[in-house]
Amino acid sequence: TSILRGLAFIIVLISIGVLFFVRKLQLFTIDWLMTEFVPVFIIPIIILFQPEFRRALLRLGQNPVFRMFLKSEQQEMTNEIIKAVENLSKNKVGALIAIERDVGLGNFVETGTKLNADVSSELIGTIFWPNSPLHDGAMIIREQKISAAGCLLPLTENTELSKNLGTRHRAGIGLTEETDAIVIIVSEETGTISTGFKGVLTRNVDEKGLKRILDELSTERFGVARSAPV
Repeated sequence: TSILRGLAFIIVLISIGVLFFVRKLQLFTIDWLMTEFVPVFIIPIIILFQPEFRRALLRLGQNPVFRMFLKSEQQEMTNEIIKAVENLSKNKVGALIAIERDVGLGNFVETGTKLNADVSSELIGTIFWPNSPLHDGAMIIREQKISAAGCLLPLTENTELSKNLGTRHRAGIGLTEETDAIVIIVSEETGTISTGFKGVLTRNVDEKGLKRILDELSTERFGVARSAPV
């Protein structure tokens, strides 16, 4: 029985690994075939050996090599976001980016155009460039992918916020009041970069400050105490 369990785990792990690299290399035909047929075999195995998979994944998550790999992926995404935001700020192009944390943003993804694209500074810049069909809404990043753009977010009802703040800022703060997402906002009037977390808006964030916030987010150490109200 232990041999079968070990073999089942190896099969699932290999399948996940192959699917990851297939998507990285954008092999769309193979990706489609695996998405359609692999679950037919994998899901019953996972259900049958669920306790064993849970323990194995917990051990895998504690592995230093695996954690280093995830950190590298997160850092690459962070660098792309910072590069894009800096370019948007210099050109005074308005932008609203929401990054999912523990609370799912699936409902808000449904209000926009789904993309499921790799995070790149070029794509972010293209989406928010003036006259782009998606530039007015919010971009949502989840699971290290640009999940959707042109999304609608709830406006904050906080009367203490400055009346000079526009719809982007109010929508960004509104989202952080309802979820634990972090938002990045670029003003199209001044190019000022702001971040929002748990209803608190931090303005005039520079490149180093943005990197610090996103790094803390990736290690789940980001807290409200590190932000300053407007």
